[in-house]
Amino acid sequence: MKKYNNLKLVLAGLILITAACKTEIDVPAASKGSADFSKYIAVGNSLTAGYADNGLYLEGQLNSYPSIIAKQMKSVGGGDFKQPLFTEAQSDGSGYLKFAGFNADGTPNIVPVKDKLAVRGEYDAGAFGKVTLYTKFAGDNNNFGVPGIKLQQITFAPYGNLNGYFERLLPGNAGTNNTTYLDFVTAKPFTFFTSWLGNNDALGYATSGGVGDVLTPKDQFLGLYNALIAKLTANGAKGAIATIPDVSSIPFLTTVTVKALLDGAKKLNPAFQAVYIQTAAGNRIATDEDLITLSFNSTGLFGKPNGSMQYYGLHPSNPIQSQYVLDKTEVATARDYVNSYNATIKSIATAKKLAIFDAYSFLNTLNVKHVSENGQPYTGVFINGINVSSSFITGNAFSLDGVHLTPKGYAIVANEFIKAINAQYGSTIPQANLSDYRSVKFP
Repeated sequence: MKKYNNLKLVLAGLILITAACKTEIDVPAASKGSADFSKYIAVGNSLTAGYADNGLYLEGQLNSYPSIIAKQMKSVGGGDFKQPLFTEAQSDGSGYLKFAGFNADGTPNIVPVKDKLAVRGEYDAGAFGKVTLYTKFAGDNNNFGVPGIKLQQITFAPYGNLNGYFERLLPGNAGTNNTTYLDFVTAKPFTFFTSWLGNNDALGYATSGGVGDVLTPKDQFLGLYNALIAKLTANGAKGAIATIPDVSSIPFLTTVTVKALLDGAKKLNPAFQAVYIQTAAGNRIATDEDLITLSFNSTGLFGKPNGSMQYYGLHPSNPIQSQYVLDKTEVATARDYVNSYNATIKSIATAKKLAIFDAYSFLNTLNVKHVSENGQPYTGVFINGINVSSSFITGNAFSLDGVHLTPKGYAIVANEFIKAINAQYGSTIPQANLSDYRSVKFP
């Protein structure tokens, strides 16, 4: 009994000590630091607009990374953030893709969605081709993301007639516009900005196999980026910029591999020994350093015989055409230009004391292969317990076009911007909760 009473005394003492030493979690007080978030604008291309699944549509717009950042800024003095949203009646916007499950052979079944489009017509731009026009937007706007725009085009006055997404935001109709993008986005006062421009100056070259577009000259990129940041900071606004991702590391160029194509061909005919590609230096055997585009999967060309029974992609005289391949020489060229662009971006942003989100470094971590402590292989990183990688469909980050992000991917990017902003300006913007945002939607 004495031992029992002593035990009670010990327990009582422990309870009193625990009560006296109650744990307190320090939560930093909300602070804007040295920045003013009351009038925030976002400058950029399709990634800024919320483009996803090969289209711009309402759900994607609502989950754009600038919209997510603006929501988190509310607690530190952020103002209203308006976007050029499609209406519910035209919520499919330009049309987009959805995942409808897997086919019998294990390939994904991806189908178009275009029931409630916001397409109002077409404009004949002559030598520039036909331009799809979308329902006009005339309200207040803070998100100036324009799918397709290059840094190269921000001072090109006729551009408002050549890009339907930009034309949608302008007061004039196609054929009458002469306002440059740079003048348009800086026309109204703002106190803070994010800018993610320059991706398309390399992306078009990469996704077209190095033959459907050209890389913006490095000196031209330097001059235009200087002009962009000078104009955005002219009235004292602070901001955050992002570097350009490694365009050769996105699912669009890493999903369809030479090895997978050859393994599939060998199952049908063990005599097939190599995949052949067309390059500027001539036809040759493909290697793991050559990247096949995701769009090649949907062509149905691989392994089809021509009139001479030379199987497409499996015979040196009937190779995979260059537009479906970013060969190793083109990969090196694209990376060289992107590295130059990023050196320019970092140098100019640093000189202006802007926050920098290094998207190139961060998104490359989604490709890195690891082995867990229990010996299980995995790719990418774990964020809040969620495995995030560049794997197509299952990686959580990238949408069905293999280039743009899922809502969860955009939330991750928003948080990386927020980290950079807080570090640069001493603010305490809270990060978004990733569980509030979806990945690829399964049927």
